[in-house]
Amino acid sequence: MTNTEAATEIELPVFPQIHSHVFLGKNHEGSERRTWAVIWLCGAMMVAEIVGGKLFGSLALIADGLHMSTHAGALLLAALAYSYARKHAHDDNYVFGTGKVGDLAGYTSAIILATIALLIGYEAVMRFMNPITIHFGEAIPIAVLGLAVNAGSAWLLSAGGHHHHGHGHHHSHDHGHHDETRRISLEQGVLVLEVFEDGVPPRFRVRVEAATLRAEDLTIETVRQDGKQQIFSFVDQGEYLESPTEIPEPHEFTAKIKLVSKSGTQTYQTEFEEHAHGAENGRIHIDHNMRAALIHVMADAAVSILVIIGLCLAYYFGWLWMDPLAGMVGACVIASWSYGLMKDTSGILLDRNPDHDLTKNIRSAIEASGDKLTDLHLWRLGPGHMGAILSVATSTQKSPAQFKTLLSGFPSLSHVTVEVIPVYPAICRIAGEARGRKAQDRGQQTVLFHRHEHELCPEWCAQMDNLGHVPAT
Repeated sequence: MTNTEAATEIELPVFPQIHSHVFLGKNHEGSERRTWAVIWLCGAMMVAEIVGGKLFGSLALIADGLHMSTHAGALLLAALAYSYARKHAHDDNYVFGTGKVGDLAGYTSAIILATIALLIGYEAVMRFMNPITIHFGEAIPIAVLGLAVNAGSAWLLSAGGHHHHGHGHHHSHDHGHHDETRRISLEQGVLVLEVFEDGVPPRFRVRVEAATLRAEDLTIETVRQDGKQQIFSFVDQGEYLESPTEIPEPHEFTAKIKLVSKSGTQTYQTEFEEHAHGAENGRIHIDHNMRAALIHVMADAAVSILVIIGLCLAYYFGWLWMDPLAGMVGACVIASWSYGLMKDTSGILLDRNPDHDLTKNIRSAIEASGDKLTDLHLWRLGPGHMGAILSVATSTQKSPAQFKTLLSGFPSLSHVTVEVIPVYPAICRIAGEARGRKAQDRGQQTVLFHRHEHELCPEWCAQMDNLGHVPAT
């Protein structure tokens, strides 16, 4: 470039960054390591029992060693699912990531468990019909050994946490205050309303993002199901406004928010429910792959306990029928666990709505400022991760990003897509219906309203122009 040439600066557009589609559980790698450890334990016990059975001529030891191999094979399915999901987590061929691989493995494990329950039940029935000789001296020690192995396996699987049981404590520790937080879109910003009770009596706390709010301009009226009403005023605490009055339990009510501004009084409404969202969120965080591995271990342990009881009663009291009865009870327990696992995982694989209370809370958050949620799809992407696609009809100029900010108070929403449908004000529709009348008969009120809102209704602008009316700007 010569000195005479003018330098031209080109301002390139800035596009939003591509977001991640990794929707694995919080402790995915730790769960994978623990599952492999249990497989090694079962494998070592399997080899020891088979070798010992051959050395000492014990058919019972060999049979239990072969049973242990099927146990290790079922756990191998869980371990391979963890490995596959981790290795392919960034694979673009999976549109919403590999978070559901564990649920698929859990569903497969549920089918295997149901098959095992049927086989045990069949064997128990055959034992009732054709009793066989029981070698108590070998059977009871082997059952005790199997119970010890299963207890060790259960300890290893649960050593990294308790998310597989519902994630209740961990979730409440991390996100307890989000359950009672509401975000409402205002003209001047987003109002954040929460019931704050971290070591203090419950009170309302309010702040407006990117704007200020005076305490004297805000009141909240709570209306409970029994019709009881209570009005809360606020004091300025610096970074937020707080109600001096405590909120009585339970925190289940309709909150009517009144804001006074120069343009008049604005009223908004939102719902609070007592811990309903938190309970559902616990189920959202369940790792069904780890749950399936635990059920395999616990089912084997339960059968071992029942077998020990049945064998002891048969040995000391001669109740030989107790052994097949214990097997029948164990089959029913395994079948029940299998059904629950199959029901939960199949719902996830078919994108069934996993949290109806979350659906209700999302609707309340969107519609609190007068917008209308016209369509909502909610499904699970992986342990602790939810996806949501929603359509919102609004008469304001809100963008999808503003609605996403509004929903950021729901920590389990990891992938949100928002469609905004602009709705023309009712007065524009009235004016459109009157297109056959003369423009001068429409009245000054319509012209003034159009001066303020004409950017929201370009179609009506065109209609007015065609009738010879040029809106004031």
